[in-house]
Amino acid sequence: MQTLEGNPVFVHAGPFANIAHGNSSVLADKIALKLVGKEGFVVTEAGFGADIGMEKFFNIKCRYSGLRPHVVVLVATVRALKMHGGGPTVTAGVPMPKEYTEENLQLLGKGCSNLSKQIQNASTFGIPVVVAVNMFKSDTEAELQLVIRMAKEAGAFDAVKCTHWADGGKGSVALAEAVQKASQAPSHFKFLYDVEGFGNLPICMAKTHLSLSHDPEQKGVPTGFVLPIRDIRASVGAGFLYPLVGTVSTVCLGSLELLILDLVANL
Repeated sequence: MQTLEGNPVFVHAGPFANIAHGNSSVLADKIALKLVGKEGFVVTEAGFGADIGMEKFFNIKCRYSGLRPHVVVLVATVRALKMHGGGPTVTAGVPMPKEYTEENLQLLGKGCSNLSKQIQNASTFGIPVVVAVNMFKSDTEAELQLVIRMAKEAGAFDAVKCTHWADGGKGSVALAEAVQKASQAPSHFKFLYDVEGFGNLPICMAKTHLSLSHDPEQKGVPTGFVLPIRDIRASVGAGFLYPLVGTVSTVCLGSLELLILDLVANL
């Protein structure tokens, strides 16, 4: 496919990183790399939070593909960080609580602890981190600058505002420039563990994407918890072991699938 601006895109669909690896195919990445050439850039997505999608991209996908990334682009929003700071629950169909649409530096500052932890996690792989602050119209300049400052203090190579969702390519020029500079910085990519267990298979942990822990209600940077593993299963063909963390379900039904099931049940 292609974007509205004519850029080529390989679109991948599921499965999500909370219950699977959440990444596009190795073949798609290799085709993209061939098309852009040695001086080009390929942006490949690792779904959901950096603690699952990115981790699986590095420890599983890079292990099998042999490819080595140059930069981590970590996407953050003011609203998501406010939620990690203790903001109220957001419910679909219900007006957004004012904590997310009005300036609240205290709530945001507390939530930035989650961003700092994600940057720390990404940095352990030896790759420079650029934070893309996905800017929305309700964000204030003070809030955006707070996120940028705290990201840099946490070790990010750079942190920049971007409005690509509204302005297309011109809304992410600063981000592209930061990524280009970061790609030229020294990097020392490494896996975080050796595969010496059952079948020498890497780990694809199935856990909630709403928390660093197993409990989706624990926001920010929870500590002192015991991670419950209720079972470990093998997807030998896919090439990984997947521990089931907490109450997570490996059945992922979207609204369309649920509607179909409801329709069938009522026939």
